[in-house]
Amino acid sequence: MPFTGTTSLILAVVFGGLFGALLQRGRVADYNVIVNQFRFKDFTVLRVMLTAIVVGGIGVYFLNYFDLAQYHIKSADMLGVILGATLFGIGMVLYGYCPGTGVAAVGTGSLHALIGFLGMLVGGIFYALSFSWVKENILSVMSFGKIRLPDITGVHDLVWLVALLFIAIVLFRYLDRRDSEV
Repeated sequence: MPFTGTTSLILAVVFGGLFGALLQRGRVADYNVIVNQFRFKDFTVLRVMLTAIVVGGIGVYFLNYFDLAQYHIKSADMLGVILGATLFGIGMVLYGYCPGTGVAAVGTGSLHALIGFLGMLVGGIFYALSFSWVKENILSVMSFGKIRLPDITGVHDLVWLVALLFIAIVLFRYLDRRDSEV
């Protein structure tokens, strides 16, 4: 049963608050932790993100497998992905936060996070106003349609998920060993 109206708004606030609290608790809403990720000194952000990707991947796989959810695949517009990822990376390095951690930092009273958040709003408005041009001139270039890695490789979803889990375990063990040596 989908939630709508007031119930969905209340749930959005509750889950948004929980998400922000977990970001803060995991220390990924701390400017220094994020900056030190880029300086290769603190891998908290990598650990949290990789954990979220693995847990989310497992959850989505089983929800889809048991017909409790369906994939809604977006078009693989690779030029848009490349340009967007580049802008996102530059913005994250300059800002010191990604959008989610920036909003969480605003919630803790960080003034510099608030200034960056206002910049994100301006950027979002600019993108919305220019979307028809972006769609025609950027998203249409190197557009491969609605594809997934299992579709183009012929490798089953579960194999990709197990491979991701294996990579995560190896990376976590490496980081733990690295941290114990420092």
